[in-house]
Amino acid sequence: VQLQAFGGGLVQAGGSLRLSCAASGLTFSSYAMGWFRQAPGMEREFVAGIAWNSGRPYHADSVKGRFAISRDNAKNTVYLQMNSLKPEDTAVYYCAAEKFGLGYEQNYNYWGQGTLVTVSS
Repeated sequence: VQLQAFGGGLVQAGGSLRLSCAASGLTFSSYAMGWFRQAPGMEREFVAGIAWNSGRPYHADSVKGRFAISRDNAKNTVYLQMNSLKPEDTAVYYCAAEKFGLGYEQNYNYWGQGTLVTVSS
């Protein structure tokens, strides 16, 4: 299983970025997908998840209303649209997969490498 996240970069506060995570080596439609982030010196935290069957999304309170997770099963890709970015959103963002998961923050089986998002003030 490979999860490859990309789309990070440097953006000014208030700006937008869209992260993508391309999955291979798994039956993508059978997996919940999640996004997590880790800021320097901080623990990894859940950002958003999307269920394998219903496609129901879940977002952490800290990003609700600003970020949106979505998936395209035909492209084996999960996205994270990030709007109204804040400096505190600066972190390495990781995607993860959980077989038959509901998109909650626990129990992910596979992890990708991260992509760095830097938000300048």
